Amino acid sequence: MTNPAQGTETVWPAVLTWRAHGAPRMESVRVQLVGKRIKASGRIIGGECPEHPAFSASYDLVTDESGVTRRLSLRTSLASGERHVSISRDAEGYWMVEDGSTHHRSAFGGALDVDVVLSPFFNTLPIRRFGLQHGSEDIQVPVVYVYLPDLSVRPAELTYSSGSDGIHVLSPVSSSSVTVDADGFILDYPGLAERI
Repeated sequence: MTNPAQGTETVWPAVLTWRAHGAPRMESVRVQLVGKRIKASGRIIGGECPEHPAFSASYDLVTDESGVTRRLSLRTSLASGERHVSISRDAEGYWMVEDGSTHHRSAFGGALDVDVVLSPFFNTLPIRRFGLQHGSEDIQVPVVYVYLPDLSVRPAELTYSSGSDGIHVLSPVSSSSVTVDADGFILDYPGLAERI
């Protein structure tokens, strides 16, 4: 694989890695691309800091051929124990959220994407689906929003505004202008993480 941050093409599958700005945290994910379809297997490791306790999280994500999330499986490990959540979207547009003890079914406001707090990877989903890396557009994106490390799941809405200076992202926890590579994957998300 070559590094798109250095201006060359990425060869897929690839492993992408981000280092957090100002926090002891990293994320690494193996990504397979076929058109807009994404299959990803990743891990986030965080040391204890004011933002969060020490934890590790692993995830597996699959989208359909148009980039819409089909399922996400997420597991976290903390000193206090492990948690798991499985999120899947059916053909009728409903999401099933299962955590081993409860099952919740919801349309989540028409969401087609899942976003995970602390992860720069998941911003790629709407960016690629809408082609924001190639043109200017302002969009409101309903998402199934997963908080780390407790794995609570809530509906949320993100705003993406793309232009010549990057893509501005407004989420429930931050506001920042991100830079992406030609494939729509985050290179730098000020306040969150940068690709290394």
